[in-house]
Amino acid sequence: MTILTARRPVKMRERLYTAADLAAMPSEVPSGTVLYELDNGRLITMPPPGDEHGAIEVRLGSALFTQGEERGFGKARSGEVGIVLWRNPDRVVGADALFVASASLPIRRSPEGYLETIPDIVVEVVSKNDTHAYTQRKVEDYLAAGVKVVWLADPRRRTIAIHRPGAEVVVLREGETLTAGEIIPGFAFAVADAFRE
Repeated sequence: MTILTARRPVKMRERLYTAADLAAMPSEVPSGTVLYELDNGRLITMPPPGDEHGAIEVRLGSALFTQGEERGFGKARSGEVGIVLWRNPDRVVGADALFVASASLPIRRSPEGYLETIPDIVVEVVSKNDTHAYTQRKVEDYLAAGVKVVWLADPRRRTIAIHRPGAEVVVLREGETLTAGEIIPGFAFAVADAFRE
């Protein structure tokens, strides 16, 4: 006669990833290109953005460059720029475009090459795969880390929502103009231009 004894449950420990782990991840896998973010140490995989997303990203990023960087107000970046918002556990996000004002310079990079300087302006373009909950949380995380303003461009609604810490969200529609206040004096960009074909 065989007597089976109850087995004790195995305790599984979640492994939290770091920015260094993230930097070592492959960008090409057998099924295609993949992008990653770290959500407090948890690895998130994302498909590459689509064409419309890329067009909006480049238009807003170009405006930040020509009206901000070229006029000496700071440094602009675009194209899924990795930013370390905080560490232990690490929160590393990919912004579609950003601007670091002169007062926040010089640019600091992590050993992995990610931006450690918290930008003054972050641009996020809503992708077809983004959930509302994750997009909102990402905006909240940017603001909690010290970003002064987040522009959330929504191609489906053709709007740009402006998020600032402790302020009501302002939603701009086609026919209105996006400005950058004290961060980039004189900045003006027609919302319709972000979504034109």
